[in-house]
Amino acid sequence: MILLAILAVPLLAALLSCLPFGRRVAPAVTLTSCTVVLAMVIAAAMGVVARGSVVAIANWVSIDGLSALILLLVATIGSTAALFSWGYMAHEPSTPHLRRYYANYNLFVFAMLSVPMLAEPNLVWTGVEMTTILSVYLIAFENTREALEAAWKYSVLTIMGGAIALLGFLALFAATRGQYPGGAYTWQTLIELAPRVSPGVLATAFVLILVGFGAKAGLVPLHTWLPDAHSQAPSPICALLSGIKTTVILYVILRLVPVLNASGKVDVDGWAMVVGLFSVGIAAFLIIQVTDYKRLFAFSTVEHMGIILTAAGIGGAAGHYGAVYQILNHALTKSFCFFAAGATLLVVDTRQIAEVRGLIRTSPSAGAALLFGGIAIAGAPPLAVFLSEFSILRSGMAEQHYLASGLLAAFVVVAFFGILYHLNLMVFGQASSPTAESIPVRLPRSCVLTLILAAAPIIILGVYMPEPLHRLLEMAANGLSR
Repeated sequence: MILLAILAVPLLAALLSCLPFGRRVAPAVTLTSCTVVLAMVIAAAMGVVARGSVVAIANWVSIDGLSALILLLVATIGSTAALFSWGYMAHEPSTPHLRRYYANYNLFVFAMLSVPMLAEPNLVWTGVEMTTILSVYLIAFENTREALEAAWKYSVLTIMGGAIALLGFLALFAATRGQYPGGAYTWQTLIELAPRVSPGVLATAFVLILVGFGAKAGLVPLHTWLPDAHSQAPSPICALLSGIKTTVILYVILRLVPVLNASGKVDVDGWAMVVGLFSVGIAAFLIIQVTDYKRLFAFSTVEHMGIILTAAGIGGAAGHYGAVYQILNHALTKSFCFFAAGATLLVVDTRQIAEVRGLIRTSPSAGAALLFGGIAIAGAPPLAVFLSEFSILRSGMAEQHYLASGLLAAFVVVAFFGILYHLNLMVFGQASSPTAESIPVRLPRSCVLTLILAAAPIIILGVYMPEPLHRLLEMAANGLSR
């Protein structure tokens, strides 16, 4: 029943956050809720490592290796973003407005937790749509013209994408109706029934879901909402959106990979590599010309979604392990990047790259965090993202995908130098005015603590992989291979 408790806690926290208590209650309730959820998710993940799965309601609510990994990342980033929110949102003058922020925060976390727990594909679609609806208010929270426009664009494009994806789910449901063993319609059932389904139906359903949910995950060319939404939302929400929400959506797409491979008649690997490489390439060149540092990290998310999809397309045990390894490292590193961007915004009060110079002198904490985040997400050794990207390139060569591996390496290098070029100017560049960087700025304690806690796993995973986590990644990779 631990899975049901995981879902119940953020709902209770959302309710308590709405009650008219003092300004400190909602942040404390939210942080406590996320911490409790993280502890329970770790226990559930250890159960998966030990037994292969954890079941709350058979055929409805359960987790395996892949879903446990996503669940763990949602809980981890939800906790760090809640801690960062405490200091970051303290400037909000309206207490009711602040309570609504935390209530929606907890509901958003609940929606993301529900997606990997649900075993019935049609209910998964419902969970994904909940993540969209419950995040709209958070994107528009600042209530500026730009934020409202970003929220509107996000709503229109992603809800339309959900409608397209629904057609794909309905096609799969109709094609397998009445054939379920024991009357259960689950991801595992789809894998077992895939050889009996027409290849045309499978291919059509996959394309519809890839297009529909690809819009939500930020895959090119349906990515246009992502830089706007991820630059206008409060930075803790950006950490959730870029760090894990896009990954939750991509998780659903990846669930279809073993289904189509089981049929043996649909080239899902080819589709995945083409769409993935297209996203990586476009994002890499957009990074070069970006002028807003939050949009810089948003385009990096588009790049990393493409890298994960490319790795899934490369296939094989090594390719699939590289994909789930990249999911882990991207989520941890990208959330840190937006914490660093939020700290920078608190210091300089602008998102424009050209207006930020000498940040390391104005705020050593924010400057060091921004530089570390940029180096980490760009894939510099020996940090975590470097290892997962290297493993993907190595698996591509082993599977003889030489062209795909070469293109992926070239695009990653372009993105690497693009990110570091912008951040070098921001952190070490000379300000046009001698007084512009003369007054040091101190960050809120919760923000500094978050940066320290969020940086730790990025460094640790670059040099050491805990055995339980390695086994969980292997189980997740096997979930893509079967």
